[in-house]
Amino acid sequence: MAVKPTTETDVLIVGAGPTGLLLAGDLAASGVGVTVLEKRAAGSDLTRAFAVHARSLELLDARGLAEELIATGRPLAELRMFDRFGIDLGSLPTRFPFVLITPQYNVERLLLERAEEAGATVLRGAEVTGLHQDAEGVTVETRDGRSHRAAYAVATDGVHSTVRDLLGIPFPGESVVDSVVLADVRLEREPAQAVTVGANQAGFAFVAPFGDGWFRVIAWDREERHPDGTAPTAEQLTALLGAILGEDYGLREVRWSSTFHSDERQAPNYRSGRVFLAGDAAHCHSPAGGQGMNTGLQDAANLSWKLAAAVRGHATDALLDTYQTERHPVGRTVLRTSGALIRLALAESAPTRALRGALTALGGHLDPVTERGAKLVSGIGISYPAPKDAHPQVGKRVPDLRLTALSKPVEGAPAAPERLYEALRAGKFVLVSNDELAAAEPWADRMVSAAPADPHGKLRDTVLLIRPDGYVAWASVDPGQGELRAALTDWLGTPA
Repeated sequence: MAVKPTTETDVLIVGAGPTGLLLAGDLAASGVGVTVLEKRAAGSDLTRAFAVHARSLELLDARGLAEELIATGRPLAELRMFDRFGIDLGSLPTRFPFVLITPQYNVERLLLERAEEAGATVLRGAEVTGLHQDAEGVTVETRDGRSHRAAYAVATDGVHSTVRDLLGIPFPGESVVDSVVLADVRLEREPAQAVTVGANQAGFAFVAPFGDGWFRVIAWDREERHPDGTAPTAEQLTALLGAILGEDYGLREVRWSSTFHSDERQAPNYRSGRVFLAGDAAHCHSPAGGQGMNTGLQDAANLSWKLAAAVRGHATDALLDTYQTERHPVGRTVLRTSGALIRLALAESAPTRALRGALTALGGHLDPVTERGAKLVSGIGISYPAPKDAHPQVGKRVPDLRLTALSKPVEGAPAAPERLYEALRAGKFVLVSNDELAAAEPWADRMVSAAPADPHGKLRDTVLLIRPDGYVAWASVDPGQGELRAALTDWLGTPA
């Protein structure tokens, strides 16, 4: 006889990092049952990620969290790469034309609070040891002897994903750099820049504040190599910062330090039956550009509404397949851009050092290149494939449109949201049109209707159907009732 699972839910998430917690919060807020299994018995204040980019802030804005997170950190309009070369973020077409410097644990705290308030269950000390799936669902076993059953499961359990290994999904790639130093330190003299970055013949160094008097140091010594887990001393860190940055900032106290190696890897498939990979379980890369956590958050935002629709029976399996077709190319691009940046920073070959010197001499004044780089690194420039002959806006990210005349209040948002990302807080599609669209009423439980605040602007005759993750699902100029109904059926399923 089959053993009855200890717990049953709609979706199981393995890993309570930022990716898993955003996903859990979205699913729970949409009424989907969700349980998060986390191996760690308690949360951690150790963090590698410090950068929250513009696209991630937009996604957090769509969940009512952006302003609270911004209050914990320092916005920077330029992302410094090395020496005087940086990427200008100040002209990005977004409400958040900057990168926010704040420790990852601040992001996790807000996402955990949201997930639990929405009804998600987070089980700590739940180390996954087995996984089995069939046509109806997924069963996950944990070391404490419990089993957990769900219709779907998502692995957000990091680079060394147990779930990915249990599924037999390969993780091809290579090590980019070894013996990278990670340390939390106190400094007698605070650096002039919020983030200090430098690279020269001695190596590479990064210094960023936690905001509580402690600083994170990430560094690489070109000459010295140490096994993973080695703990550098204060004297070694002082010498390394002095050699690379020309200043040790009075580093005397170290509360924690270690070394690790950084890989570039990507799973060829983000889906295996009813199980999905997201975040570092699906892709990992160098820390250059601060894109790791951000890419994971964007994976979760792409997948959450699709899973919710599948659980409710509003979507076919084909919609779940679009997670692979949309997010895998993004992961590949992030690997390439972060890899190019770290290779420039570490620059061992003469031609690469010459290129870095040329960029430094220009001081970053390569407008077309840096503008494209800013959009790539920030996530603002990401778009998804569109069908042939689709409207040019399909698959594009939508900026924060000004709205008016919402058909009904949005749950969890002000009675009359004035911006698109306020309307998206309902976790539903948003239909934007100047016209009264009676044909859309049967889907009123799955979307919010609104009109652009400027009825004479570029969208004057265009109807936009915007996905819960802020991308255009469908668009048409002055569509007929039948065309609109067909589009809504394709994306929102058969009406109730």
